[in-house]
Amino acid sequence: MAHLSAPSKSWVLMSINRILIIIGGGIAAYKAPELVRAFKKQGISARCVLTAAAAQFVSPLSIASVSGDKVYENLFDLKDEAEMGHIQLSREADAILVAPATADLIGKMAMGVANDLASTTILATDKPVFIAPAMNVRMWHHPATQRNLEQLKADGIRIIGPDEGDMACGEFGLGRMSDVDDIVSQMIQGLKQHEHATTASATINSALNGKHVIVTAGPTHEPIDPVRYIANRSSGKQGYAIAAAFAASGASVTLISGPTDLPCPTGVQITRVETACEMLEHVQAALPADIAVMTAAVADWRVETQASQKVKKNADNAAPTLTLVENPDILAWVSQQSGTQRPSLVIGFAAETENVSEYAQAKRIRKGCDWIVANNVSPENGIMGGDHNTVDIFTNDDQDKWPAMSKTEVAQKLVVKVSDYMRKHPQ
Repeated sequence: MAHLSAPSKSWVLMSINRILIIIGGGIAAYKAPELVRAFKKQGISARCVLTAAAAQFVSPLSIASVSGDKVYENLFDLKDEAEMGHIQLSREADAILVAPATADLIGKMAMGVANDLASTTILATDKPVFIAPAMNVRMWHHPATQRNLEQLKADGIRIIGPDEGDMACGEFGLGRMSDVDDIVSQMIQGLKQHEHATTASATINSALNGKHVIVTAGPTHEPIDPVRYIANRSSGKQGYAIAAAFAASGASVTLISGPTDLPCPTGVQITRVETACEMLEHVQAALPADIAVMTAAVADWRVETQASQKVKKNADNAAPTLTLVENPDILAWVSQQSGTQRPSLVIGFAAETENVSEYAQAKRIRKGCDWIVANNVSPENGIMGGDHNTVDIFTNDDQDKWPAMSKTEVAQKLVVKVSDYMRKHPQ
């Protein structure tokens, strides 16, 4: 993960006074006192929860001496739990940092396990949560760890690092906990973004509250036979992020998704489909709507006649001939509706590998949509399946070019732009 600029006194947010650091049981736990000091230099106090495994690497006394506060360790501490200690810990902090975040802690968080003070406190919080992973390189790359991290991202948890380097086990690779200054800078920048998003959300609620938004997302799979299909590399991440951002703004969101492994965003009604024809059918059923955001990468073509059995190789190994027919153009169909069936704002997406601006503007005019969001999906950009995006938005009046940012941030910024439009063009 790219690091931010070096620490500066301009980081501090007026609303951030105390963070809760949950110290996991890894060798990097020895950096905990340094973390506490770094936050204190920024005027932010740090209270600490020490897991049983972390106490094998750093003592409660050393943490308490640096933090100037009690160190919490036991879920069943009679005095603390008589006062609902884990609830109080999670609510009194302005944010939570898990550092080091071990594979075990990450797994607990992803599964919603709450069987000790650390995991119970995390599950009980309503505050921003950040993690700084630290583990062996093979553990980091293990499919289970990566799957758990994807779930945490979907839950809105921010991940800082890890870095690449030599490890205590003698191996080299990704898995070292990020440097203390990087953790502090990235966490405070993330809190600034959270504060901005919260403020923006409060502003846009009045414009989008109760509006019906249709979002399409993901690829479509067009069957060739019971085994094979035509598809593309869309992950659906941008569409799911947009659906989540609209739901957070108070809108009523219908998400119509092609095949993905992504969990349904909170507060969103989802319909899962496979083919372009199925997607069109469910978009039609979801109308009327106030806004339609068509992010799905719908296959342009499908096989005219799907084989009922697996297509076998010929004796001469000649490739079979596939007759393709054009799929329905869902974006154009929605854009061309009239009256109450036509959303007030129809937004299309254009994934291009060349001449992005030229092709996107032509697509907006050809389809008849109000806005088109264009991005360059050339393989070197890592957009398809990745977590970041760089987009240009074309409207009737202008072009809005945005810098590279996470797909979640693109979604939040798009919702703010839509809210401004709806405020200026009330129905």
